[in-house]
Amino acid sequence: MEKKQNKLKPYKNRKEDNDKNIVSEPQAAYLKNPNHFNSILSNASQKPESQLSAFEKMHIVRDGVSKKDLELLKSKADLDYTMLAKALSVTRATLINKKRDEKFNSGLSEKILGMADLYSYGFEVFENEDLFNQWMARPNKALGGQIPYDLIDNQFGREEVKNLIGRIDYGIYS
Repeated sequence: MEKKQNKLKPYKNRKEDNDKNIVSEPQAAYLKNPNHFNSILSNASQKPESQLSAFEKMHIVRDGVSKKDLELLKSKADLDYTMLAKALSVTRATLINKKRDEKFNSGLSEKILGMADLYSYGFEVFENEDLFNQWMARPNKALGGQIPYDLIDNQFGREEVKNLIGRIDYGIYS
């Protein structure tokens, strides 16, 4: 018994096939405006931190985040140095004593970038910085009644809060 081999026939692109498959609607109508919110950190290129690739984030961490960038995050997130120190698990003096252009070590830079990434994503999803900052300060049932801000002092807490923001973005009850 001989097996039949199915040979694929080459696709012929006919004019009438193309006319039926063309969509004339502009693609941009379906996309969120990616430039609605700018990056939080000044050295994070032209994209918000939540849209940076892992390689871009690694470059920023290796280069170090400056005190100037920390102050930008502090302002956008509407936090004071005490709150930032708690979220970054460092002393307040560590944050305050740096000069404006001095850079933090890679460990602290990674935490700062992680916070900037989280806040950047939240600003995009909520489409309003003030609303997101208020959301971060209120107890949330999806987090067991905990306040999102209280969980972001470590990588796993930031991931959990970011996952919750993602569920909100996709319209999943949270």
